[in-house]
Amino acid sequence: MSPQPASAGARRRRRRSLLVAAGACCVLAACAPLTPMGDTAAASRSALPAFLLEGRLSASDGQQAATGRVEWQHTPGADSLTLVTPLGQVAARLDSDAGGARLVSADGRRLEAASADLLLPQVLGIEVPVARLALWVQAAPDDSAEVRLRDAHGRPALLVDHGWRIDYQSYADDSPQALPARLDISRGDARLRLVIDSWTPLP
Repeated sequence: MSPQPASAGARRRRRRSLLVAAGACCVLAACAPLTPMGDTAAASRSALPAFLLEGRLSASDGQQAATGRVEWQHTPGADSLTLVTPLGQVAARLDSDAGGARLVSADGRRLEAASADLLLPQVLGIEVPVARLALWVQAAPDDSAEVRLRDAHGRPALLVDHGWRIDYQSYADDSPQALPARLDISRGDARLRLVIDSWTPLP
């Protein structure tokens, strides 16, 4: 059963209950030097079809912020996100596949919807397109996105996609194929910061 519409105030109250509000949790490291687009060749990059990402996040809508840890398992047909509060308690688990999306919060409340996009705001307090997010976190944009800046290794440093701005603050290492370590995703007042502690490719 799909969740019934709620007032804006009720939605904000629910979102605050899933991740503990706190101050900014990420101190962004210096990124590789930026290079004008015409001065460096684009690095050859492709998205992992399946991965396990573990890290930390901070999400804000311009008025309220939520922070915590995230574990995201992504495959071509399904996604599973577990979000943990700064105190180590599981705040929510969001699973999605071709059959729809299911959210279970810490208090045992369950919600279902047609897609993860409809339920993720209940966790983060902001709307983020999950399918696009899987490409953004890997710095592997498709043809619909615009790479506006590259770093000295030819990797995306600034990406614009469907009105979203993705700033890559640092990568795991200096290789052209390295995966991002820190990124800042924003559109209007919505902002999501990710510090990725580990990447595990999955079969």
